[in-house]
Amino acid sequence: MAHFFSSDFTLGILGGGQLGKMLLYETRKYDVKTKVLDPSAEAPSKIACDEFVQGDLLDFDTVYNFGKNLEVLTFEIEAVNVEALAKLEQEGVKVYPSSKTLQQIKNKGKQKLFYSEQNIPTADFTYFETKQDLQAAVATNKITLPFVWKCTEGGYDGKGVSIIKEKEAINDLPDLECIAEQLIDFKNELAVIVVRNPSGEVKTYPVVEMEFHPEANQVEYVICPARISNEVAQKARAIATTVSEKFEHVGLLAVEMFQTQTDEILVNEVAPRTHNSGHFSIEASFTNQFEQHLRSVLNLPLGSTESKVAGVMVNLVGAEGYQGDVHYKNIEKIMALPGVTPHIYGKRETRPFRKMGHVTIVNKDINEARRIAAQVKEAIVVESK
Repeated sequence: MAHFFSSDFTLGILGGGQLGKMLLYETRKYDVKTKVLDPSAEAPSKIACDEFVQGDLLDFDTVYNFGKNLEVLTFEIEAVNVEALAKLEQEGVKVYPSSKTLQQIKNKGKQKLFYSEQNIPTADFTYFETKQDLQAAVATNKITLPFVWKCTEGGYDGKGVSIIKEKEAINDLPDLECIAEQLIDFKNELAVIVVRNPSGEVKTYPVVEMEFHPEANQVEYVICPARISNEVAQKARAIATTVSEKFEHVGLLAVEMFQTQTDEILVNEVAPRTHNSGHFSIEASFTNQFEQHLRSVLNLPLGSTESKVAGVMVNLVGAEGYQGDVHYKNIEKIMALPGVTPHIYGKRETRPFRKMGHVTIVNKDINEARRIAAQVKEAIVVESK
């Protein structure tokens, strides 16, 4: 196993955004060489990897040629060429999570059908190939309003998701394969990060609670530990573990869930990679999610997932009405607050709601951490120069 460290072994990473950049802190810590593929010449990961390749993640040849001389390949984004990954696996490259796992997860329709087949609790849904099929189902009352519309491919950060309250709103939707999902009256949105290595060792992180921005449909605060009963927390971790087992995933899996008014846990969706809901772990956990991902894809023993301290994470997203060279207004004010650590992702250009960074607030008392988080949220503005 030790051949990974201070050697010619090179870990391939598809995607060079902020998740890749944060993973590279950990590869540096262990002196593991890295090679990154990303379409952007300005990719945040560019400065921290050993070798950077600019190229299209969805192009078969680009992905295949990038990976063919590597031993282990992982990714930080789902939008990659799955066929190329499958071919690399046939030729002996270890791809974690596997192309099969990615294939099942990356299409939300397939993902939901998978939950139904495996008896994993999830909101009721109907799958539609086209917008016309959806309109016909609404017209004949096969599905009732309101419902949640999700396009099956390519949605992220609230894009590709709409709550449909009246029939007219359907006209504005793009004509794509989609699912219509029952709108759940939930008490909380929760998430559990599960980590698993190829040897089958599995661990879960404590449950986090997500508070959402009412308009942007983006997470505003991630709170660890979630302010829920022990019983609900145990149920959420158990369901997350089952989901991981069924997908046979290797690496990190973020499982997002709803806690209903009657304390049922329903799986909303999963992401087979390091995730926004795990960023608190950099400051608050014994082993952060990025180190854990590295340990798992290299089949090393997993680290402790316990928290050292309570943590709240605030996303830094581009303020509305600003576009251009980024300026973090009042960053020194928030850095003067106790337990505050900003993370700047290295994206030079801001646009409304673009994820530009995050801030972690740690404190022995979760309520105090949440109070300081609100101060952070109020003070800092991601604007342009």
